[in-house]
Order: sequence, then structure tokens, then C-alpha cells
Amino acid sequence: MTDAPIRILLIDDHAVFRQPLTFMLEREPDLTVVAQVGSLHEARKILAAQASAIDLALVDLRLPDGVGIDLVRELRDMNPEAHSVVLTADTDRVLHARALEAGASAVVSKTAQLAEIIDAVRRVHKGESIQSAREIIELLRLAGEERERDQARQEMLARLTPRELQVLESLSEGLDNRAIADRLFISPETARTHVVKLLAKLNVESRLQAAIFAIENGIGPATWTSNGSSTSSSAKR
Repeated sequence: MTDAPIRILLIDDHAVFRQPLTFMLEREPDLTVVAQVGSLHEARKILAAQASAIDLALVDLRLPDGVGIDLVRELRDMNPEAHSVVLTADTDRVLHARALEAGASAVVSKTAQLAEIIDAVRRVHKGESIQSAREIIELLRLAGEERERDQARQEMLARLTPRELQVLESLSEGLDNRAIADRLFISPETARTHVVKLLAKLNVESRLQAAIFAIENGIGPATWTSNGSSTSSSAKR
């Protein structure tokens, strides 16, 4: 170990976890916490002021104003010498994969013992790998597959007409054909035709599957004007 302590930025929105961990890290002679914050906004202010003074960031994945993956990427861009360790209770392997793809050096569970977390910090700072090569390859494969699915979904949305987007938003709210017709000022039969064509375009078999697709892609309840047009961003894509 070097004489200079490892300078750590800790980002976690649960103070009951973050503050005791800060206290325990500070007890180690080779570690120091330069800042501990609970949101992306606060972390970004720290990066803007002193990104070069951070050797390693301990980052939670799910934060109140975004995902920790964004911070992993931003720290890498602002200070290529710094490392990031994702410290999370989330078991979603796709999120773990995305974190590694964004530049995280390791993913550690919050259920790990304190000694394991400290060991991970030291090893990552020295450039060692925590995950096995096999696990890293598998996670990166998952990230690639998810990215391809995201691209396919976006291409599918791009092929929808403005009217089909309005129908899709209506399905996300659970509206039936008559309610869709009333909202869009069309006949129930025309509404049914739109729904049938929409299901075919999305390659789904039911209205429920279409609604799930809509919600997963950020298409939800919209604000409707008197002429039946939508003011939501999704209807303007």
C-alpha cells in the first residue's frame, strides 16, 4: 500500500447505511472518505469541484434522482485514473452488467461483510479484478443482449404513427375500445382496427402485453387536449 490513503466518494441514498459505512471506512488508516452523499445531484457537485481528488467511488445503483451507472460513466470521463465499485442490494444482473460496461471495476452486494467491502476497495484501487473473467464475460454478454433489445424496441416505436402512439398510451391506462374511441373522437370500430394493427406492429398477442410494452418504454398516461391530441412527449416522437 502507498502512504497516501485511498480517497473515497460514497454515494448511497440510505443514510442509515451510508453514515455507519463512512465511519467504519474512516477507521482504516489507508482509507479516507472525501465525501458521502445521497443523490446524483450531490455527487455531481462533488465531481465538478474535485473529481481529481477522488481515487474510488462506492456507488449505489438506484438513487432518488437517477441510476448510479450514470455517475460511474461521468467519473470515468472526468478522472480516468479513478475507479468505481458498485455497492448495491439490487440483484438485477442486467443492471450489474450495465454498470461494468459503463466502467465499474466491480459489483459488490450490500449484504457483504465489512471486511469484504474494504478488501474490494483495496484490490480495485490496485487494479485487481474482483469478479472472475468468466463472470465478467457473461455479464458483458447480458449487457450486449439488453442493448440490442432496447434498440429493437426503439425501432419498433419509431415505426408507429402518431395515432398508434395515442392508442398505445390509452392501452397503458387500461382503456377499452369505446373509451379509446371517445378519447380520440373516432368510432369504436376504428379504435378496434387501430388496436389490431398496433398489436401486429408490436408483435404482441394481447392488449395487456401492449400495455406492458408501453409502460416499460415510458409511455403512460397523457394530458389530452379538447381535439383529442396528446401533449405527452411520447406522442411527439
